[in-house]
Amino acid sequence: MDAPVHHGRMTRRTVVIVAYPGVLSLDVAGPFEVFAGARRAAEALGSSASYAVTLVSSGGGPVPTESGLVLDTSPLAAADASPDTLLLPGGGGVGAACDDPGLVDWVVEAAPVARRLATVCSGAFLAARAGLLDGRRVTTHWARADELARRYPAVEVDPDPIYVRDGRVWSSAGVTAGIDLALALVEDDLGADVSQLIARWLVMFVHRPGGQTQFATPVWTPRANRSAVRDAQIRVDSDPGGDHRVAALAEEAALSERHFARLFTSEVGETPSRYVERVRTEAARHQLESTSDTLEVIAVRCGFGTSETLRRTFQRRLHCSPDAYRHRFGRRLPTPSPRSERT
Repeated sequence: MDAPVHHGRMTRRTVVIVAYPGVLSLDVAGPFEVFAGARRAAEALGSSASYAVTLVSSGGGPVPTESGLVLDTSPLAAADASPDTLLLPGGGGVGAACDDPGLVDWVVEAAPVARRLATVCSGAFLAARAGLLDGRRVTTHWARADELARRYPAVEVDPDPIYVRDGRVWSSAGVTAGIDLALALVEDDLGADVSQLIARWLVMFVHRPGGQTQFATPVWTPRANRSAVRDAQIRVDSDPGGDHRVAALAEEAALSERHFARLFTSEVGETPSRYVERVRTEAARHQLESTSDTLEVIAVRCGFGTSETLRRTFQRRLHCSPDAYRHRFGRRLPTPSPRSERT
């Protein structure tokens, strides 16, 4: 049973962050700074609430991070016996951490007595290895979501959210998303005023718009074995704005619509229409990143027809608008000078 969630007059709560060789330094430092900033923010708003943060590792002492930065840690035995929050960060060394029986056993014992468990990035692998995520909906870095789902089928992995709360278990996407997660934890404890003030000091959104899908690189789709389906994929990829209705693709393949759709879905893993939409979305992403063309022009060029269809597709697939996507990822293209326009 999940532990009860306590709000209101919190004065001081303990947070235990677990480090290990190869941990990602920002997965540790980001949340650490948020919890440290909570005291200053609370004081500025007339409260004495604060967090006591302890960084621990299997052996204690210096722990090298993935980037080479060295963290000073305390041994596991120095951690609060009943921490308010246990936080497991990620990093390239998480695989070795999952193979450390002493660390895994400690996490197995410590997590149930903590009021809540939080994971950052691939720290979800360590929690899953300890059996703490079975039956839970969690997220992790978009590049590792498929691996987490494959290795731990009892875990419901959602690759898009910046962070997820499922009862007493909180999880976040990669790297900087650990800051989003920590802000959400502080907001849950101390209210929106405190978390918003911390976010302002950190110069970031308190609630980041969109999901992490907008940051993911396009997923390459293997070519189908059957030439008819493979040729259809090539046709769509080479001309996203073309006529790619199922009827047109089936006619080109000399197959009935029903038979073609069934073969395509079996070979590719998604329906022809969803494949076409995905290819067009990636084409539009590239256009938004690399050109200053209007949404209307991009919508026609990439096969959406209208800018409104483009907007609806982006909201459904990337959880952000084309304008917001361009603002975040578009290249700053130079504006032609009057002289260059005349020559």
